[in-house]
Amino acid sequence: MTMSIKFTKSSKYISRYPDVAFGLTLISDCQNFVNPPGFDLYKRKLLRKMRKRETLAEITERIDIYNNFFNDFGHECPLPKHLKRTVHSGFPRYNIMVDAHFMSEMCAGILVAVTDYDRFDGTLMLDLAEEGEPCRGMGHRELITKNNEIVLRDEKEIVCVLCQGADEKTRVTDDTTNVLFYAYGLPGINEKYLKEGLTIAAQIMSEFGKGATGGVEIF
Repeated sequence: MTMSIKFTKSSKYISRYPDVAFGLTLISDCQNFVNPPGFDLYKRKLLRKMRKRETLAEITERIDIYNNFFNDFGHECPLPKHLKRTVHSGFPRYNIMVDAHFMSEMCAGILVAVTDYDRFDGTLMLDLAEEGEPCRGMGHRELITKNNEIVLRDEKEIVCVLCQGADEKTRVTDDTTNVLFYAYGLPGINEKYLKEGLTIAAQIMSEFGKGATGGVEIF
């Protein structure tokens, strides 16, 4: 059974980034397996495609856009290091939800988050932060926003700071059954790459996690 996502953008966000896309895909009733049958072969096929010279050059160009955006806010972007590691060592192996997250990022050259949809409180909203707003990051790190940082909120609190990471509350676990992947666009990032990356994540969770997906939504 597929589920619907309640999502909106704040007027403040739209005013500053009127043409920037944001993508979501929700896969319901799935399981968070570790290396299910056939998954390694699937990963190798995607890795060969990603490593092709022309494709890798385009991925690198998009990752540079994210890196420059992060640097403007004084934060280090994780994507360049992830790309270097993937090119030399392949995709990491954790569980299929986390693996799908890395694969969607690296194959499309975009920034993706993987979360437990059941842990959100109400409607999600893409917004710009005020100076000094708190967020409890993964590993219970305290994240403090800078003015106009891009954030994702639910109806209770900030659940992700674009340049600092997602929160602890929505982290996926072995018990996660409804997994939400979301992808941030930036100026210079075409929405088709968000769709490309999220489609990879949805396909993985549908085929190897036995879940149901309603497809990719781009806002």
